[in-house]
Amino acid sequence: MKASEADILIIPGYTNSGPGHWQSRWQEKLSTARRVEQAEWSKPVREDWVARVAEEVNAATRPVVLVAHSLGIPAAIHAIPLFRTRVVGAFFVAPPELDNPAIRPKHLMTFGPYPRDPLPFPALTVASRNDSFGSYEHAGDITSAWGSSLVDAGESGHINTESGHGPWPEGTMVFAQFLSQLKA
Repeated sequence: MKASEADILIIPGYTNSGPGHWQSRWQEKLSTARRVEQAEWSKPVREDWVARVAEEVNAATRPVVLVAHSLGIPAAIHAIPLFRTRVVGAFFVAPPELDNPAIRPKHLMTFGPYPRDPLPFPALTVASRNDSFGSYEHAGDITSAWGSSLVDAGESGHINTESGHGPWPEGTMVFAQFLSQLKA
């Protein structure tokens, strides 16, 4: 599949993805990409975020590819039962560990627990071995339940601007390879 054949939904996490973040850069470069905007980025409410993801998926005119980072991942996963438009794949980066009481801010835990059902579409999850919001072991466990492929990003932090992943060429290559394996 080519990017031009899909509606690529950028689903940021807590506090949104700023202008230098890899998600924002991808949105600028991919003509069919658009961001799922949330009414409240710094005080996320699970039901509101889930509803917005479902609304954007259902408004798509082409098959959908989800590109979710951090808290955007559970928002997307919880929205799956509400999808009426075909999602052909999901690219998840840095899944937060929603059941870990040490993770801050604590209200992120309201997005848990993750459903553990196999996903109804192919997915690829990229996780770091030193992400302060979620362990690599947790990412391995949840992606195994989902049937998602897992890519080991090494010690890459939270894979965001603060960890040096504004321009993220490795991520771009992994996403392009994933996209090429999807069927429209």
